[in-house]
Amino acid sequence: MRSRLEPLWPPIVVGVIIMSLWEGLVRLLKVREFLLPKPTSIASALGDEWTPLRTAGWETGKTAVAGLLFGVVAGALLALVVSRFSWLRGSVTPLAVALNATPIIALAPIFNAWFGITDFRSNAAVVIIVVFFPVFINTGTGLSEVESNQIELMRSLAASENTVLRKVRIPNALPFFLTSLRLAAPLSVIAAIVAEYFGGPQNRLGPFITQNASFSRYANAWAAIVVASAIGLALFAFSAVVEKISMPWKQGDPARA
Repeated sequence: MRSRLEPLWPPIVVGVIIMSLWEGLVRLLKVREFLLPKPTSIASALGDEWTPLRTAGWETGKTAVAGLLFGVVAGALLALVVSRFSWLRGSVTPLAVALNATPIIALAPIFNAWFGITDFRSNAAVVIIVVFFPVFINTGTGLSEVESNQIELMRSLAASENTVLRKVRIPNALPFFLTSLRLAAPLSVIAAIVAEYFGGPQNRLGPFITQNASFSRYANAWAAIVVASAIGLALFAFSAVVEKISMPWKQGDPARA
């Protein structure tokens, strides 16, 4: 238990130092609340607005998680198909790049028109698009960048393409996939909140932030940002757990290597 808790101490200590400096500088320089609220003010707002923040965090979190799951599955599956049929790579990859280059401010209104402005799928679709690209590119890289001697060895053993994919390419792509998962986890929260700025139910973090900011309740808006950050950290921690389960040999134990 002690060894598991040791990695938590450095970020906790750094976080405490940053919060203390933030509080001290805001008080010392007499920065106005609408420019930068004090951490104590944000904590107070978090407690006062906990009920609506909890509801908003839950709703936004559901959108982020759903979009993350579908985006990860879609990106990984398409990467597998492209790696299996190399003639698709030249046609699919440019389309994926073009889709990723499309800004969220253009996608969100389109999906609102397709599915309905209050439909859960409209915001989730934005998250799927944002998550899809890093998973597709990273997983595809891992599936294709395999050492040639490994492929030659498998072919010398008369292994089929499916066997090469299962025994060589997928294990080689696993670290790339897990890296993309760590990248996509916080991106899903960002995409969900940005999509909410363009319409949808009002009991979510995006509308909560905009409404409170428009009425100069900046401490409340920052409290919602704290909730969003907590969701992003939780998803990132989940991706780290998935990595530890999937690749136990990376835990630094020589007996496992």
